[in-house]
Amino acid sequence: MPEQTSDHTPATPSAEGIAKAIGKRKGPPPVHLWNPDFCGDIDMEIKRDGTWFYEGTPIGRLPMVKLFASILKLEEGKFFLVTPVEKVGIRVEDAPFVALDFHASEEGGEQSLTFETNVGDETTLSDENPLRVLYAEDGEPTPYVHVRRGLEARIDRKSFYRLIDIGKTEGAWFGVRSAGSFFPIIEAAALAVE
Repeated sequence: MPEQTSDHTPATPSAEGIAKAIGKRKGPPPVHLWNPDFCGDIDMEIKRDGTWFYEGTPIGRLPMVKLFASILKLEEGKFFLVTPVEKVGIRVEDAPFVALDFHASEEGGEQSLTFETNVGDETTLSDENPLRVLYAEDGEPTPYVHVRRGLEARIDRKSFYRLIDIGKTEGAWFGVRSAGSFFPIIEAAALAVE
């Protein structure tokens, strides 16, 4: 809850106030259940490389970044940090997370690919957590994997190259299999041209 000033009007929301409000919870916060009033924007931004900034300075403490990441919410294309009593807007340059690595496992003859993000989330590529790849005009791919509640991680270059290494062509598409589903990356005909 925002601190009160002497005339009982709420102070401007701050990162410190949000951290204090949420810091003592155990387990993942039930962000999807929280719908507090909007309190305004704060000067916080997540850069394309996954670095979190507050008031122009990188947040160097990973536990603090993880705390903020745990209360991140996406609504109508905008990003917010939410607690049970306040909601503040932040800026996100691309995706809020970066998938830094993945590992493959096999169970019952079925491969699963599990990604780890820069904030410690793990997500298994599946129908619930799909892969999507956007292509720039110059053909440069930008791959993403769904992490939670509409939030995605941009897959870093080395991990994307590893995905390409284990990919296969199915029908008209080249892609990867995980958790029983096929996830297309590029049309097989376009891959043959390169």
